[in-house]
Amino acid sequence: MSTSNDTAAIVVLEDGRAFRGRSFGAPGAAYGEAVFSTGMTGYQETLTDPSYHRQVVVLTAPHIGNTGWNDEDDESTRIWVSGLIVRDIATRPSNWRSARPLDDELRAQQVVAVTDVDTRAMTRHIRERGAMRVGLFTGPDAHESIESLVERVTAQPAMAGSELASQVSTDSAYVVPADGEKKYVVAAIDLGIKAMTPKQLAKRGIEVHVLPAGATYDDVQAIGADGLFFSNGPGDPATADSQVSLIQQALSDRLPTFGICFGNQILGRALGFGTYKLQYGHRGINQPVIDRVTGKVEITAQNHGFAVDAPIGEVVDTPYGRAEVSHVGLNDNVVEGLRCLDAPAFSVQYHPEAAAGPHDAAYLFDRFVDLLGDSATAKVK
Repeated sequence: MSTSNDTAAIVVLEDGRAFRGRSFGAPGAAYGEAVFSTGMTGYQETLTDPSYHRQVVVLTAPHIGNTGWNDEDDESTRIWVSGLIVRDIATRPSNWRSARPLDDELRAQQVVAVTDVDTRAMTRHIRERGAMRVGLFTGPDAHESIESLVERVTAQPAMAGSELASQVSTDSAYVVPADGEKKYVVAAIDLGIKAMTPKQLAKRGIEVHVLPAGATYDDVQAIGADGLFFSNGPGDPATADSQVSLIQQALSDRLPTFGICFGNQILGRALGFGTYKLQYGHRGINQPVIDRVTGKVEITAQNHGFAVDAPIGEVVDTPYGRAEVSHVGLNDNVVEGLRCLDAPAFSVQYHPEAAAGPHDAAYLFDRFVDLLGDSATAKVK
């Protein structure tokens, strides 16, 4: 029998599998795509990553919340996950940077969360059956029949076919000034950009103009951009037709272009490759990738449920010259990067800004700066 202080909670997947737990964070119900993230640290950056919009995140690390919540590590202006599922929430934080407990921040931002869930069993289920829709139900809702809760879950839209970048993008353009001497101007298309990304570009002398997801090539030219950057973001890349058109115009004009995560999928589509939904995606800060050009293995931060369908080990002719797969995931041989051989453009499927995460891929920002320099030299000649 439910009461006013009922902390009962249940997690219900669309295939009927259910996990009972205890409510923390905000009370109520939440829906989204159930995905798991394997990072041992960095939950604050994960929760504030716009790429997680309309997803319910299962954290595989068993003990969460011990570092609390601070006011420095947010990757955007709010929490974007639809809900959070953990095995064991910390009773109290213990970290010198903590300003308040995770529980308090979730309540303040009205994010539903469930603890005391067997996240190992849930992760194994998702790995075997694939990412699927899920509902988090607390209080009185947690006492409804599983059948009725499944109906509520399956009434929600699926991730495939969803256009979400416009929902997380900035409403108006803004500028992140270069640190020190300004060397280049770059237009960064915000599809769900993380705060650390323009900071990494600015550290290298780039003045970053962050533009809304619907920006046109005229908008890019209006700021006198020396290069174009496409950010990470949520949703199905098959819906990103306007962004694909934008990158194709950049390729035609040989404007140096760099894409990450969602931007990698957009470059892939612009080159004529298809995209597809992975069974359960890659999410975490410990994903191994090999750079096929250098042979170097990188441990990377990733968050993607879709991938580019391109042949590995082949040079492919595209409308913009030759291109090839530059990076490959070592866990499952998924395409993790593309490189144009006749146009100044490349992309990776992961997050080189790595907030949180390893810094193995930070060199990619330097590679983009080199591309900008090569283009500037070519123009002078």
